[in-house]
Amino acid sequence: MIKRDFYLNQIIEKMWNGEIKVITGIRRGGKSTLLFNLFKEYLLSSGVNEDHIIEIELDKRKFYKFRDPFFLCDYVENIVKEKKIDQYYLFIDEVQLTKKIIDKESEIEVSIYDMLNELKGYSNLDCYVTGSNLKMLSSDIATEFRGRSSQIKVYPFSFEEFYSYRGGVASEALDEYMLYGGMPGLINESTAEQKRTYLKNLYDEIYIKDLVEHSKVRRQDVLEDLLDYLASSIGSLTNANKITGAINTKASNKISDDTVTKYLRHIMDAFLIFEARRYDVKGKKFFDYPKKYYYSDVGLRNIRLNYRQIDYGYIMENIIYNELIRRGYSVDIGVVEDRSTNNKKIKEIDFVVNYFDKKIYIQSAFRINKQKKEEAELDSLKLTADFFKKIVIRNDIPTTFYDDDGIMHCRLIDFLLNKVELF
Repeated sequence: MIKRDFYLNQIIEKMWNGEIKVITGIRRGGKSTLLFNLFKEYLLSSGVNEDHIIEIELDKRKFYKFRDPFFLCDYVENIVKEKKIDQYYLFIDEVQLTKKIIDKESEIEVSIYDMLNELKGYSNLDCYVTGSNLKMLSSDIATEFRGRSSQIKVYPFSFEEFYSYRGGVASEALDEYMLYGGMPGLINESTAEQKRTYLKNLYDEIYIKDLVEHSKVRRQDVLEDLLDYLASSIGSLTNANKITGAINTKASNKISDDTVTKYLRHIMDAFLIFEARRYDVKGKKFFDYPKKYYYSDVGLRNIRLNYRQIDYGYIMENIIYNELIRRGYSVDIGVVEDRSTNNKKIKEIDFVVNYFDKKIYIQSAFRINKQKKEEAELDSLKLTADFFKKIVIRNDIPTTFYDDDGIMHCRLIDFLLNKVELF
């Protein structure tokens, strides 16, 4: 089992803080293992009795009855009331699978949020839940949990986590990671065919079904076309109108921009893709559109296209974006205007990265083998004309160095293994 100390330490820091700990992320991304194995192991090693850890896994048949929030609440209350001086831990997996129930007496609709807020009132109970739906969790946490919750966002294995398990030559490990990504279940598959089958089954048996059943997607054909389009255009600017036009070229029943926007939101809610907005560096404002989209795991992106479009430049850019947001940074797409000629040009900075009051600019370049290519990558960084740190992450250099303009040229593997300081 791969230790995920990056996330485990976040949970440990939040123990007994009086809030509900909400662990979010894509299904099969490692949330359950983190909570029910790694954190449980930590508690047991710290002297907690196993019978003081209440485990409810709502995606397993034996726990289906706990999807009724009243039943779940009554069950937990009966345990923690019995020994009020003992400390208990409540683990609920895939909390989005719970139902909403009408209270017969008040005729008020009751959800799991209401029950968790009630359970949170017990001073001898510490609550932890996992969920794979952003809409039900992240967007509602502030209101439904009344500001009394802590979030831990869990992503598929980073390259650093993957390499800690795989070992060997780092460059070979990176080649494998770029093809198959970091979905935790892959560590149980040995051959290329087994890995591809595993990733395809995730789509067919989990993600597509979840979106159709739980998000009530009516046009599965459009959903799949949208997933294909997003996979083929990672790192490219796009908008709902452009996507709609592309899908309608082969759809027998035409769709609207509103349908695409709605389905796009469902896919993001399921943590399959991330949305990055464009930011005018000098004008200090955001653009409403176009935007860029990145897959939460490049292996899922590649299998979506059946490995037909392996463009390592875009894949590398996707991996860098995922790593930056995993570390907790705010990441936007930078736009800067070149006024050196009469014809003004808009140039792009791959990532404007913010961390509290600090900021850096990052360009992603798989390979720089020509002077024009180098100028294109560096010019936009220089056009910012400010003193924030500027970095080009590259896969074609043997070591990290600074050039004469003070721009850091960072080796991709050094960045992914956290061997360089960004801020």
